[in-house]
Amino acid sequence: MHKTGADEVLHAPAPAGPGAPLARFFIPAPVSFQERRPRTLKHGDSFGVFDHNGDIVAGAGSPEGLFHRDTRHLSHFLLTIDGMRPMLLSSTPDDDNVTLTCDLTNPDLYDEAGNMRLMHDIMHIRRSRFFWKDVCYDRLVVRNFGEQPHRVTLELSFAADFADLFEVRGEVRERRGEMLPPEVHEDRVTLAYQGLDGKRRETTLRFDPPPDEMDGAHVLCVLDLQPKESRSLFIEISNHSHEHEETPRRAFSACLRRARRAMRVGVSRATSITTSHDIFNETVRRSVADLGMLITQTPEGPYPYAGIPWYSTVFGRDALITALQTLWLDPEIARGVLGHLAANQATEIDHAADAEPGKILHEVRYGEMAELGEVPFRRYYGSIDSTPLFVMLAGAWLERTGDVEGVRKLWPNIEAALEWIEHYGDRDGDGFVEYGRYSDSGLQNQGWKDSHDSVFHADGTLAEGPIALAEVQAYTYGAWKNAAAVARALEMPDRAGEYERRAVALRTKFDEEFFDPELGTYVLALDGKKKPCRVRTSNAGHVLLTGLAYPDRAPAVVHTLMTPASFCGWGIRTVASSEARFNPMSYHNGSVWPHDNSLIAAGFARYGFKKEAAKIFEGIFAAATYIDLRRLPELLCGFPRQRTLGPTFYPVACTPQAWAAASPLVLLQACLGLRFSPSRHHITFEDPILPSFLDEVVLNDLVLGEGSIDVKLTRAETQVVVDVLERRGEVRVLAKT
Repeated sequence: MHKTGADEVLHAPAPAGPGAPLARFFIPAPVSFQERRPRTLKHGDSFGVFDHNGDIVAGAGSPEGLFHRDTRHLSHFLLTIDGMRPMLLSSTPDDDNVTLTCDLTNPDLYDEAGNMRLMHDIMHIRRSRFFWKDVCYDRLVVRNFGEQPHRVTLELSFAADFADLFEVRGEVRERRGEMLPPEVHEDRVTLAYQGLDGKRRETTLRFDPPPDEMDGAHVLCVLDLQPKESRSLFIEISNHSHEHEETPRRAFSACLRRARRAMRVGVSRATSITTSHDIFNETVRRSVADLGMLITQTPEGPYPYAGIPWYSTVFGRDALITALQTLWLDPEIARGVLGHLAANQATEIDHAADAEPGKILHEVRYGEMAELGEVPFRRYYGSIDSTPLFVMLAGAWLERTGDVEGVRKLWPNIEAALEWIEHYGDRDGDGFVEYGRYSDSGLQNQGWKDSHDSVFHADGTLAEGPIALAEVQAYTYGAWKNAAAVARALEMPDRAGEYERRAVALRTKFDEEFFDPELGTYVLALDGKKKPCRVRTSNAGHVLLTGLAYPDRAPAVVHTLMTPASFCGWGIRTVASSEARFNPMSYHNGSVWPHDNSLIAAGFARYGFKKEAAKIFEGIFAAATYIDLRRLPELLCGFPRQRTLGPTFYPVACTPQAWAAASPLVLLQACLGLRFSPSRHHITFEDPILPSFLDEVVLNDLVLGEGSIDVKLTRAETQVVVDVLERRGEVRVLAKT
């Protein structure tokens, strides 16, 4: 975002003045991802980024490679046939994101005298690849479709630079560790690196059958193929030494079955969604599959990593928001997120990590640079919103599941988070939660818009901290309200009353300090001198999400966000086009973020503005129809939507990104008015509305407690009819209009 953590911006920001330094940890963008259109796979703590041929061709600005725990374990992996790169036929991840299949064919091949010896499109090459338990499995099948026998030579060249992810992102290191000599055996090659942190990192490539020639950078396989004959080569790429109980050929089939079974089990927990719109069905399937791929199993349960390639690790804010977005669909994700973040909650002050007792984690990194302290993100707590979001999610999870014993176990962590909000989050005792980094190595801005220039005044001047962001106060209000609900469930009425009073006081003070009648909305933030940042931004929409806004303020906020200055047709911009720092190609100052829009739409729906929520839904979905694989990226450029033209893509947006993938799911929930009451066994559809592109929605296996339902919602003139198709267990459905 975004991301954060090491995340300041994706482009090198313009200096604020003569001689001003660039923000640290920006991501340079010499090459657009849209040009390369990379293919991604992930399992656990390993992921791969490949080009359309299935190759890895790393270079300046390229994210391609095989990565494990923030280290690139393979930086080059190139297939040629008789010295020529095969031609691409197609390149497609399967619907569940388990495998990547690349279909290739030979170009015209010539002998040394310049005579054509093999016409194009005679040899078909199919590459199939997947990850299982941090090992990448690859199968090459070559088939001769000619009428004559042919001999071809396949060559695979490879290399491992063992670059830290932050080096791949553009950081320059003064010193690096030592590359070790390759170890070559009959059927395998091991590449290794001794890091400055004392750790040995290695990559082993194993081949089945053993190649005809092999050294530390190449293998050659000579194939004599009769007409219609095919031959297979299996490759196993691992980032650690292990005993090989199976050959790569046998391991490929066995591990592929395990990988598919694991994905099915994970996805099967979620409610399935089918609609009257085929392309939206594709979008939903890809969203669910992307979430399944990004989820990593932790000791505490499933945890969605933020995104590929830059954020494939634990991020607090991203996972908390993703869990909120998917709570109606799969509450198990929220359980895993809450458990893992509770287990890693800060217990002491560490200014280098922006940590204080009770604070919730922002980011974890495992690479050499993090281990050595060259970047501050080994275990970093520099986000201002993760802690209130943690309490919000705990209360929302209780409301969704009724699991009182589950929140009872979390209560010490909830208490610690609330203590942090009161004593550390509110730095000056004014009732608002502010941020300001303790170390120059930390993030300058610590809300979700964490670019160095994302918080500014009306004249474009950057705000100085400590900074109180509008949406953070909304999350804090949600934290107090949800903490009160948890306290009541745990039979602590005095605590519940105290938390309610804090929520009321915050609501009153927030309205006084943040609402600006002239702007027609809430200001972006208060700076360190309590001067308001009088800028129209999407942050104001989050104020509606938690109910912090007084009802009589909501119409003005909705109107302002839906004017052409903010709503560009694809969604609501992060910053309105009327503002000083507006740039539709920026990371946070005019772009369109799907997750941002999904939370704003949920806020609109909360205050009864369902038609406006549906309009946002329509814009985000319209963008998805133009996108490869129907996969919503991290963000889009905020140019106005034009007839017959698709959206303008942001050059280095992460794809897939967890909270972007989850956005269509929460947008659907917002329009349907879907609510849960476990104590009463009620599932409620409150004033449901369908966006213009949907006439029917079927939800199968919508779970509440021990029961579940299948339900169909159908457009009927100006209303939506709710029909229960099947009921299992004690569940009642209420439709309120």
